[in-house]
Amino acid sequence: MNIRRYEPRSLFGLMQYNLLPFARYQTISTDRNNTVANWVLAVDIVEKIDKFVLQADVPGVDPAKIEISIDADILSLSGERHSKPSDQSESFTKIERSSGKFYRQFTLPETANTEGITAKCSNGILEITIPKQSKAEAKRITVQAA
Repeated sequence: MNIRRYEPRSLFGLMQYNLLPFARYQTISTDRNNTVANWVLAVDIVEKIDKFVLQADVPGVDPAKIEISIDADILSLSGERHSKPSDQSESFTKIERSSGKFYRQFTLPETANTEGITAKCSNGILEITIPKQSKAEAKRITVQAA
C-alpha cells in the first residue's frame, strides 16, 4: 500500500491550472449593453529599489490606441485588439487568440510617484515604469526646557 500525502495547494493549483485559461477570455461588463472588456491582459509587476515595472502582453494592439490614465492612486489600462475579418472559405478548427476591448486597473502604493510614470511598447509588450518617491528622512527633535 502506498501512502500519499494530501496537499491542498497542489489540488488548488491543479484547479487553477485547468480553469485559469478560460478566465482570460470572459467578458467583463457593468451591464448587458455596456461591455467594459472582452479579455484580460496578462501582466507582470516587478518591484525594484527605485521603481515599479509593470509589463503587459499586448500583441497585435496599436500602441497609439492604448489608453493609460491615473485617478488618485488607481492606474488604468484600456484598449482594443481587432481580429482580421474572416473569409467565408475559411473554416476554423480552434480560435484561442482573443480580440475586443481590454481593461485593467491597479492600485498604486503610497510610495509611487505618479508624476514620473513613463510607458513604452516594444514587440507586443507594454512596459510602464513607475518611479518611487524618495523617503522622508527621520528627524530628531530636541525638547527644550521652558
